[in-house]
Amino acid sequence: MASRGWAKIVMRYRTMHQRVVDELGRRIVGGGWEPGRPLPVEDVLATEIGVSRGALREAVKALAAKGMLQVRPRTGTRVLPPEHWNHLDRDVLRWQQEGDSAAMLRDTGELRRIVEPEAARLAAGRARPAELRALSDALAAMEEAAARPGRAGYVEADIAFHRSLLDASGNRLLGSLGRAIDIALQHSFAVSTRTPGAVEASLPAHRAIVAAVERGDPEAASAAVLGIIEAAEREIAVSPGLPSA
Repeated sequence: MASRGWAKIVMRYRTMHQRVVDELGRRIVGGGWEPGRPLPVEDVLATEIGVSRGALREAVKALAAKGMLQVRPRTGTRVLPPEHWNHLDRDVLRWQQEGDSAAMLRDTGELRRIVEPEAARLAAGRARPAELRALSDALAAMEEAAARPGRAGYVEADIAFHRSLLDASGNRLLGSLGRAIDIALQHSFAVSTRTPGAVEASLPAHRAIVAAVERGDPEAASAAVLGIIEAAEREIAVSPGLPSA
């Protein structure tokens, strides 16, 4: 019983901590405080948000670790400009997605163009049997989800496919990058797949990637991935899920 009570206390702390981090993070991303300007006095801000000074300080530490705030004695806590932020941080990605979804979709597409074709090229020469199985399993999950009413689970399977492709590249940094940006990929895929016919059109290209990687054809693998990215950009441009710029 004691351990259960302690678990509840820890969960409440984590929930409260994330709430305060979210509140401050959204304000920063939304331009509530200009870069270089100090945050309001600690007592005032804590009262405004409705938390203790201790909870506020912990949230400030978390945002400083994300590169969004700078804490200095005497001069106070100041907002740092966006070029200092960790834009691969899951929270920062989520706040930016909420604040300027169109810009995040553009940035995600550009990052994919830079990274994924080369990852596919590497995978065609390096993928091990276990990685090939993971890629094939993800494709099978996409096909199964595409056949379900409402295509439940399709976006998740699509993300798993592209993560598996980055893992199959044999480059550990690329694998970690895929896990870091899954929120951005989820948002991009959710928007692009709302276009009628988009899911059906994408499956053959995903099959082509698997086939090219399996037979060790780097040029074909790279070209197939690039084709998927370009198709997604076209679908996003006309998707009913595209937010206003």
